Amino acid sequence: MADRRLQVFHAVAKHLSFTKAAETLFMTQPAVTFQIKQLEEHLSTRLFDRAQGRISLTPAGKEMSGHAAGPLLIGASMTVGEYVLPQLIGTFKGRFPAVMPTLFVGNSEAVQDRVAERSLDLGFIEGDSHLSSLASEVCCEDELQVVCAPSHPLAREPFALPSALTQHAYVSREAGSGTRAVIDRYLQQAGVAPESLNAVVELGSPEAIKGLVATGMGFAIMSRVIAAKELELGQLVQIPLRPRLLREFSVVYAKERFHSKLVAAFLHFAKEQLSAGGAVPAQESADDDEGARDQREHHEAEARAAEKRHRRLGQ
Repeated sequence: MADRRLQVFHAVAKHLSFTKAAETLFMTQPAVTFQIKQLEEHLSTRLFDRAQGRISLTPAGKEMSGHAAGPLLIGASMTVGEYVLPQLIGTFKGRFPAVMPTLFVGNSEAVQDRVAERSLDLGFIEGDSHLSSLASEVCCEDELQVVCAPSHPLAREPFALPSALTQHAYVSREAGSGTRAVIDRYLQQAGVAPESLNAVVELGSPEAIKGLVATGMGFAIMSRVIAAKELELGQLVQIPLRPRLLREFSVVYAKERFHSKLVAAFLHFAKEQLSAGGAVPAQESADDDEGARDQREHHEAEARAAEKRHRRLGQ
C-alpha cells in the first residue's frame, strides 16, 4: 500500500519492538528495519532511539505516533479541497487524534497568497505556483472534460474538439481560478482564443456550475472527479476533449519556513496517497486490447480531420 512506511512505523511504535511489529505485519524483521530507515531518511529525523537491545520513541517519534496536539492549517483549491482532501484529512485525523486540522478552500490564487502570508502551513493547488517565495511539488494528475446536460447537442458527440466549443454557450470558472488558467492555456495551445468562447456566466463554485449546466444552459469544463455523482444519476454527461486535457495538482509551502514534524508527516502522507491514487482513474484493461486501440486510433483520425475542416471554414 502507498503509506506502508507509516503503517510499519505505527506497528513498531505500538510494540516498541521490530520483531513483534514484523510478526504483526507478516514481514521479516530486516524489511521492517528498512522501512523505518527509509521513513527516517525521508523526514530527515530519527524516530526511534536504539540502546542496549531496546528501542524507544524520540520526541519526533512521539509526535509521529499521535502524541502531538496542535493545529494543522491546510489550504486547497476548489477541486482538491471539496472532492479529494476530505477523505485524506479524515484518515490522518484517525491516526493522530490529538491533531486539529483546519481546511481553507478557495481558488488557487487565494490559497497561494495565504501560504505566502504564513497563515497556512501548506496548500494544494491546481497547476504550478506563481509566487517565487513558495516551493511547489507535483502530487498527482487530473483530467478535465466537457460536462453538459443529456439533452445538450454535445452530449451526442464521442469527443469534443476545442474549435467546436465556440459554437455553444459556455459556463466558466471565475478569474483567478487554477482550473480556468489551465483551460485557457489548453485552448491557446489548440489555436483557440479563450475569449472566443461564448461565456454566458462566470461562477466560483463547481457545485453551482453543475447545477446551472444541468438545466441545459450551456457546457462547462471540469474535473472528472467533480461530476461523478451527477454522472451516476444521469443528470450530466461528460465528453472527453481531443486532445485530452490533463493537469497536475501541486502542494505548495513557504521555501524558508521550518516545518514541524506534524506538517512534514501530513505532507509525506498526502503526497504518497495522492501519487498512488491520483485523481484520474486508471485506464480499464480493455484499453489494452487490439479492438480498443483500433477504436481510439479511429477517433483520433476523425478528430484530426474534423479539426482541419473547422480551420478551413474559419479562414
